Amino acid sequence: MTHVVVDPITRIEGHLRIEAEVEGGRVRDAWSSAPMFRGIELVLQGRDPRDAWAFTQRICGVCTTVHAIASIRAVEAAIGAVPPPNARLLRNLVMATHCVQDHVIHFYHLHALDWVDLVSALSADPARAATLAQSISDWPLSSPKYFAGVRARLRALAESKQLGPFANAYWGHPAYRLPPEANLMAVAHYLEALDWQREFIRVHAILGGKNPHLQSFLVGGMATPVDPDRAASLNAGSIAAMRKLVASAREFVSKVYLPDLLAVAAAYLDWAGHGAGVGNYLVYGEYPEADGPNAPLYLPAGVIRGRDLSKVERPDPAKITEEVEHAWYAYPAGARALNPSEGVTRPVYSGPRPPYERLDTSAKYSWLKSPRYDGLPMEVGPLARVLVAYASRHEAVRKAVDGVLQRLKVGPEALFSTLGRTAARAVETLVLVDKMGEWVEALADAMARRDRRICDTARWDPASWPARASGAGFHEAPRGALGHWVRIEDRRIANYQCVVPTTWNAGPRDAAGHRGPYEEALVATPIADPARPLELLRTVHSFDPCLACGVHVVDARGRALGEALET
Repeated sequence: MTHVVVDPITRIEGHLRIEAEVEGGRVRDAWSSAPMFRGIELVLQGRDPRDAWAFTQRICGVCTTVHAIASIRAVEAAIGAVPPPNARLLRNLVMATHCVQDHVIHFYHLHALDWVDLVSALSADPARAATLAQSISDWPLSSPKYFAGVRARLRALAESKQLGPFANAYWGHPAYRLPPEANLMAVAHYLEALDWQREFIRVHAILGGKNPHLQSFLVGGMATPVDPDRAASLNAGSIAAMRKLVASAREFVSKVYLPDLLAVAAAYLDWAGHGAGVGNYLVYGEYPEADGPNAPLYLPAGVIRGRDLSKVERPDPAKITEEVEHAWYAYPAGARALNPSEGVTRPVYSGPRPPYERLDTSAKYSWLKSPRYDGLPMEVGPLARVLVAYASRHEAVRKAVDGVLQRLKVGPEALFSTLGRTAARAVETLVLVDKMGEWVEALADAMARRDRRICDTARWDPASWPARASGAGFHEAPRGALGHWVRIEDRRIANYQCVVPTTWNAGPRDAAGHRGPYEEALVATPIADPARPLELLRTVHSFDPCLACGVHVVDARGRALGEALET
């Protein structure tokens, strides 16, 4: 048996350590560890609840909008604020823009190199690459001259020996299967996606002033004025710019991203049988289509247990708990599992001092807690959302999923896998870019009717709040179900808890010994070379880890964590 340690996992946000035992060419067991402490909940105590979103938004620069909206929704639920229709549309556009950009970046810049061999691309025939590209899409950048230019750029980079983001990889690994021409095509689109995402995210500049960390969020609505008669507001020019950006997104996703996904998946269909994970899925739902706390959602909420697509339960937040059996936290005496509304953030580090060769996985081994729903580990993220929507007979999702399954000649069971997780992102991206056009037109219609309402100001004054209030805010971040819980006393934050997607997915075992989703998904993964565990990275990256959301505060003065936390 070989003990494999990958630390840090690269091409993610934050720090993640994976340990695995490999026997007979497969993973026998695995452990997921987050080696940095997250302390934003402690930072927020005693602050004005209306300011919480600005702090939580900076939990992560990649997940730039998600904590802001979850925080605002939590405070709004506590004080009873209801955003007006324009704010709902603006928020939907902000969140969908983030999701679309994030999924494209993930596929090309964080995950593609698990399947694409850059060294192989150096030997590609540009004419054959052009023939391949033209056979799967009518994207205009597909000529032999174009691919010859990309190959020349790649060769110059290799000869410079300054590989930048391509330096740390397992080039030439036997698990790579794409022919040189497919690899060259993927590299070309990797570079194009860099330019495309930079332009597309201008939607955030229009709606929020900048990216990352938009400035236009507000408890009760948005701070972005909507007035067709003012140059400093969202106006006809803003609508025209967003129409153009959304159209470009639709073209790139349909003509580049989705065809590339299908081309890669066709070469790795056996990965529809690896990485299934815990088989339980949690979705809070997203994109309200009306106003008020019980409004219908474009992407539905739901819980699926045991991969049973015939039954979708409605989520009950009261069934959510967090355990700390294998996490470096302490709970009050007698408490094993706490609902986040009663959650406690009391860090107590008891692990080895890094660097260390091996975790003591029989004890506490991560800064992530172990979230559970009704006692069960749950996978969250694009796959969960697509499965719940598919099982709920969401028309657009079913059409997109069935199209992908038919092209690959596989059944719905293929979705429960590493490959299915990767494909679900493309499906969701395709569905969202189509829906975004509707939200832009709805905003244009509101402008035409001179509807300028953007905020519920009636509940802005803390004098209107009860002495004690609590609320929870939920959001479907690109990486999955995100929840913020706040308790307000005397108009100040008394307690704050975040349960983030990567905590759901990357958390350690619970008291009953159940593995977290990362850990379970890695079991039985084939490993050709334990010294170069490329296959392990494929499954971990398919979740798109964001450890900054889970653990992100360190002591800049260099003190030991235990000492720093006691002062």
